[in-house]
Amino acid sequence: MTEPAAAPAVRLDLPSGERVTHRDVAANGARFHIAELGDGPLVLLLHGFPQFWWTWRYQLSALAEAGYRAVAMDLRGVGGSDRTPRGYDPANLALDVTGVIRSLGEPDAALVGHDLGGYLAWTAAAMRPKLVRRLAVVSMPHPRRWRAAMLRDARQTAASSYIWGFQRPWIPERQLTADDGALVGELIRNWSGPRLPEDAEVEAYQRAMCIPSTAHCSIEPYRWLVRSLARPDGIQFNRRMKRPVRVPTLHLHGSLDPVTRTRSAAGSGEYVEAPYRWRLFDGLGHFPHEEDPVAFSTELVNWLKDPEPDR
Repeated sequence: MTEPAAAPAVRLDLPSGERVTHRDVAANGARFHIAELGDGPLVLLLHGFPQFWWTWRYQLSALAEAGYRAVAMDLRGVGGSDRTPRGYDPANLALDVTGVIRSLGEPDAALVGHDLGGYLAWTAAAMRPKLVRRLAVVSMPHPRRWRAAMLRDARQTAASSYIWGFQRPWIPERQLTADDGALVGELIRNWSGPRLPEDAEVEAYQRAMCIPSTAHCSIEPYRWLVRSLARPDGIQFNRRMKRPVRVPTLHLHGSLDPVTRTRSAAGSGEYVEAPYRWRLFDGLGHFPHEEDPVAFSTELVNWLKDPEPDR
């Protein structure tokens, strides 16, 4: 159980002053912390690395105001959620996501995922299509596109050098937590576009990374992604991802993203057999939902409300 150490660092209020409802839900054999605001159809928000639910602080307010039940969850091993010894492969992490949907008492959800959360959103939409009403992915290609880019595109391989560095034992964990998480702040600033985050925002992510065991759990999904490339379980997962996504999909990307190249992400629509909309934000980096929250939230809400999203 991680709650006593995690609570002060992760149970935060929104910049608007609104108080979200913080609680824990059980799903897929673990306990997950969620932050919730608003009433209406469920929109479930999935964070990426090196962050936690708070990355969606602006979207929670915008979605609630637009008439949605906005819920941001901490992924397994991060924030206020359980740090389990195993279960960090994408298939199991996607079952965490769909399990949370069921635990919230909803028949389905619109999934919004950034970075690793986007990878899991793609996966959940393919594995449990009945539970995903719509799909919005930020700064992450479809899993099969990601795999191909990592293996065949030298520039994407170089851009993802941090993932290759994660394959070392223990050293990455120590680097992420050294000097009160200074590397986390460095990564977030380096991966952002010209609109850099405020120091206080970065410090929130640094504090969350320094919660015991968080660094190790944050890295484990990336270790699986690389180490499984040539293993039977990884090959089998890649085959499973051939199953097309059959829900309306919004794909959002920053034109200056230095981590995930636009070329890697573009083209993911070939795996979507439903309305697919690609939106490139000029002048934004890897965190468009934080770098320009008004433009991002407007795009997301308009798409969610659009009955014909293929226009």
